[in-house]
Amino acid sequence: MTRLTRADLEALPAYVAGRNVADLAKELGLTEAIKLASNEVAYGPLPGVPEAVARAVQDSHRYPDMGVAVLRDKLAERYGVAADRIVTGCGSVALAEILAKSTCLPGDEIVYSWRSFEAYPIIAAGVGATSVRVANTAEHGHDLTAMAEAITDRTRLAIVCNPNNPTGTSVRKQELDRFLDAVPSDVLVVLDEAYREFVTDEQVPDALATYGDRPNVVVLRTLSKAWGLAGLRVGFLVAQPAVAAAIRKVVTPFSTSLVAQAAALAALDAEAEVTRRCALVVAERERVTEALRKLSVEVPTSQANFVWLPLADKAAAFGAACEARGVIVRPFQPDGVRVTIGLPEENDAFLAAAEAALL
Repeated sequence: MTRLTRADLEALPAYVAGRNVADLAKELGLTEAIKLASNEVAYGPLPGVPEAVARAVQDSHRYPDMGVAVLRDKLAERYGVAADRIVTGCGSVALAEILAKSTCLPGDEIVYSWRSFEAYPIIAAGVGATSVRVANTAEHGHDLTAMAEAITDRTRLAIVCNPNNPTGTSVRKQELDRFLDAVPSDVLVVLDEAYREFVTDEQVPDALATYGDRPNVVVLRTLSKAWGLAGLRVGFLVAQPAVAAAIRKVVTPFSTSLVAQAAALAALDAEAEVTRRCALVVAERERVTEALRKLSVEVPTSQANFVWLPLADKAAAFGAACEARGVIVRPFQPDGVRVTIGLPEENDAFLAAAEAALL
């Protein structure tokens, strides 16, 4: 039979989304189940977002502004950068894919930590690039010294996920300074800050403020997490103008939809509420971490809206035990389990399931 797709994709694992919560509830005979697998913020849409979406739908027969001018201007004002440095897209993961497309040809290399965001190997394979995975430290974080040493003359991208997904660990300024100074000027460094709003460690730098002016640095952000737009998919990157202009050439036309643009503009008007919600998440993150450590789980300190249980080859069994009690978590076999911080009562249900599974 004639092969119609690339043979190398057969060995590539598919991106795994969280299990459908309604399906699990039905399977267990529950009124509802709890989903703590997808790093969503559980407090509902931000004020003003549903109304903005309803208004935008009235024009859904029209194309959106392909240049995303109004949203880019608002993001520029919010983050203190020039609008021509901003590129928007269908979530930060789509922009990471566009970055690979903009920089890599088949055989080029993309360096990243592992385990990190599961989309990175898929993105690399999609452009025919070679994944160079650098093992996490024993503390489940990036080994930036080893990452710098892994860069060769074929490396086009180096990705630092800070805080790291799925482990929640973070890279502090001193070590990131050393890494950026060691990276050759012709290698683009992507600082993926999807969870920046949940960071409380003052030694973890805001990449836009600290490194945004470096010629070979691109900063990724998303409105899917803290800003509550996971279902509408809006992300953005900040790069130097020439880099941003090149990236825009290969962005899928109209990929930031009319409704998504309207929702993002409304969300950005609700910053005080975002700050309040992030504080609630952080407080629950600390409570859940402490409770898990009392169960003798060596949970690393998280700076994201999730925690990591390094359960190694017991990850799948732990995930199944939680599901049996109506709580969906995210196992990464054979490394560990990621658990999103939800509402207090959801976290209580998870902790009860965890205790039953671990003791």
